[in-house]
Amino acid sequence: MASVAVARGRDPNVWSAYVQGPPIESVRRLHVTPHVVTVLRFQQPCDAEGTKMLGWEGRFEPVACTGKRVLIEPLQVLGPEDRFLLVVRLADGTEVPFTLMGATRNEGEWPDQQVNVFIEPETREALQSQLKETRQRERLLEEATYRHYKEDTADHALAKLLTTGAINQTSFVERRKRIVKTDDGAEMVVRIFAGKEKAAVLLTVTNRHPSKPWSLAEARLRTTRPGEDPRAPFLFGEARPFALRTDRDEIAPGESGNVAIVVDRSAFKADDGFVKTLALEIYRQDGFLDTYVLLDRRLVRE
Repeated sequence: MASVAVARGRDPNVWSAYVQGPPIESVRRLHVTPHVVTVLRFQQPCDAEGTKMLGWEGRFEPVACTGKRVLIEPLQVLGPEDRFLLVVRLADGTEVPFTLMGATRNEGEWPDQQVNVFIEPETREALQSQLKETRQRERLLEEATYRHYKEDTADHALAKLLTTGAINQTSFVERRKRIVKTDDGAEMVVRIFAGKEKAAVLLTVTNRHPSKPWSLAEARLRTTRPGEDPRAPFLFGEARPFALRTDRDEIAPGESGNVAIVVDRSAFKADDGFVKTLALEIYRQDGFLDTYVLLDRRLVRE
């Protein structure tokens, strides 16, 4: 895995709400989006008759209560100013309010997929959940620290400059440019650069999809073998190292973002000299291949 750089997608957005004091006195925000069901999970069954949302008609599927769970699904994208009040009534008559608003790509505003609501935060189940979340935060912090250490390289710094548009601060010279339109509504401007002992690729992705965000799931760099089909996917070559940077985790509909890859001359080395070509593959969030780029060794100047 050290030879493959991957832009990881986010894990499912699951979090817990611990209610302190009367539930009706505090209103929690939920970020929702079309095609994603948000699940509220409680410690006791919900009262379907007493669970209400104001002004939902035509904007949401009917709110469904199934046992201890409440299911919410918007039918359309919510505007920045849209707010909907949802009040969930539990079997014992307790009412818990929520404010529903549209999800964005801003930190902390991803679509909520499941929220575990603990009305009694001192119960064993609630304490176990808090312990699990604490351990998960610790693991993510360790991963982020390791990733920062691993990616603190000159090639990653160059890739960062490319994503910000500061190409004139590098030694890269543009050699080729092409436009790719994918089957998922994205338009990519692919620019290939030559440099001193390095090559680079800059993809400017414009998301033309009406509602679905675009994100990078994985990038792969492999050697190509003589006689192999010169079209992706390249299954038989060896994985080679590279540096990758993006200027955002997710590209919202109608917006654009950059993905930059820097390849060192050493990636072309083989036991018997140098390989002639490396294949770079770009996979989007659903796991499908969006585009690929063939990098010629002549891009890497000595």
